[in-house]
Parts: sequence; structure tokens; C-alpha cells
Amino acid sequence: MKTPPTQERTGRVGQRRQVVIPREILETLKLQAGDLVAFAEQKGGVLIKPKRAADTDEVLTPAEARKVRHALKQVREGKTKTLAQIRHELDL
Repeated sequence: MKTPPTQERTGRVGQRRQVVIPREILETLKLQAGDLVAFAEQKGGVLIKPKRAADTDEVLTPAEARKVRHALKQVREGKTKTLAQIRHELDL
């Protein structure tokens, strides 16, 4: 089944290059004043999308998250060594 095209909305570019995003789109994307948006140039236009503090492209994979949790556990248990200790052991 083909998805119907989204309704096109019109905004305005102000004197200081500010773009007014239509209210319906702001509400749909849950954007508020001060939120960040990312711009990507595309053939024939520009894609504007919300940019969250922790973008899903920048989040750890499950395997990476496990490694970080394991390392933090070792730190809490005192199973770490300082760089000076490692250098001393290597000099022996």
C-alpha cells in the first residue's frame, strides 16, 4: 500500500536567515523554542530534522554499552591500575 504524500506547509525566511517552521510541524515533532535542528541538503531541497542531545546515530551499540558497564564496574571494585603502576611493572 502506497503511503499518501505529506501535506506541504510553507514557512518564511527572515532577514537574519531565520526560518519559521509551521506550527503543525512543530507540534508533530514536539519541537520547542531553543531546540536544535539538523539541516541536510538534498536534491531539490533541504531536509530539516530534530537534533536531540543524544542523537540515535551517536548512541552506543548494545555491545559497546556492555563494555562501558564492565569497565565502570571494574573501577568501582578497584580493579584498575594507574598509568604509573603499569609503567613501573613494564620496567621490571
